Amino acid sequence: MLKSLNKKLAKTGLLLLAAIAVCMPAFSSAAAPAELPPAVLGGAGPLTGSAVNYYSADLDSEGYLALPEGAGPFPAVILIHEWNGLVQRVKEVADAFAAEGYVALAADLYSGRTGSNREENMALVRETLSRPQDLIDNLNAAVAYLRDRPDTTGKVASIGWCYGGGVALSFALGGDHHDGTAIFYGRLLDDPQRMQHINHEIYGTFVRDDPGIPLADVERFVAALRTAGIANDVHVYDHVRHGFWLHVDRDAQTNTGPAADAWRRLKAYLNRTLAP
Repeated sequence: MLKSLNKKLAKTGLLLLAAIAVCMPAFSSAAAPAELPPAVLGGAGPLTGSAVNYYSADLDSEGYLALPEGAGPFPAVILIHEWNGLVQRVKEVADAFAAEGYVALAADLYSGRTGSNREENMALVRETLSRPQDLIDNLNAAVAYLRDRPDTTGKVASIGWCYGGGVALSFALGGDHHDGTAIFYGRLLDDPQRMQHINHEIYGTFVRDDPGIPLADVERFVAALRTAGIANDVHVYDHVRHGFWLHVDRDAQTNTGPAADAWRRLKAYLNRTLAP
């Protein structure tokens, strides 16, 4: 998938997926599994949020909004789905962020569609990446929607996985101002000049043995990020595979420890970047 997406990137100029990293050791599966939200362990309860039309230019793009308990105001996060679209797992994770005290909007970049196999997923990826400004406009609308709500503080971060991680970085490079970008897995950028638009710390989680993201690429990106003077908290984890965090239940024995560490880091990152 990543090779094909990178070819599309070269044609569109949209940075697909990106990461910055420092290497981390392997973690035991005993490392605080209770800290992980049930959503990534395959044990989420019924959805508690609701569908919302936040993007007036495409009413088929129906997002999913999850709200914390209480009056707020709360910081906000935009969740950007993987290559198969806004599916149940992403909505469940939005509920998990709401439980942590964030107004969580899971964006829909596929106009209400989802893929059920590799071919369908790739068709959706190619179609949407061929119109990069539409993706930016969609997320700009998400930021505006969240900032206009009386129950938010006005602070917004984006969080994306795989396809969504790359879109999140593209949004950091070319979208309206927002306060944080968290990227899980993806292709890398190594040009510090293109990073000048980024004015906030970057979070990233990646894996050492991802065949589409060589460690050398990660190292070059780290060097470029440092040259650009952009703060970061990004780690590469051993002994897990691409997609391990959003789908811990695929191999819970191996994934739980690293996923718990990535979750603790992510919560600390959001506390830093979205503080009043």
